[in-house]
Amino acid sequence: MARVDALLQLHKVLVARRADLRAKLLGDLDSLHSRQGRDSAAEAFDAGNDEVNCQLAELESDELSQIERALVKLKKGNYGTCESCEKKIPVGRLHALPYSIFCISCQKEMEEGHGWDMQSNNSNAGWAKISDRALGLVDSMESVNLADYES
Repeated sequence: MARVDALLQLHKVLVARRADLRAKLLGDLDSLHSRQGRDSAAEAFDAGNDEVNCQLAELESDELSQIERALVKLKKGNYGTCESCEKKIPVGRLHALPYSIFCISCQKEMEEGHGWDMQSNNSNAGWAKISDRALGLVDSMESVNLADYES
């Protein structure tokens, strides 16, 4: 029962964070629209900030997508289950990162380069196809001299 209560609390956290991100992204868009028609000096000054704001908005948009995915999983009843090994993700991890889709050991395995294929749930598949190791570039990267490529 404690896990169910924790998941209900995490649902509230996810919904609140989703609302915050939506409001922030909407505010960012409104800010960009309100600056139209200003003089060129103000526009030049804002151009540098716009680049940073666009990158932040992209990160926030990615987080919003992950939150939406977690909320769908909650509705389906499979929230808190690792998408790789299908074991329960510890509640502590979910508190730290409420939209986690992997348990700690599967996340660690993935980050170490073993990869994971979302369609077959097969470790060691999928990501390895595009990694430097699979292309044989890891060993050769150590002997590359950047001076050879400078013009």
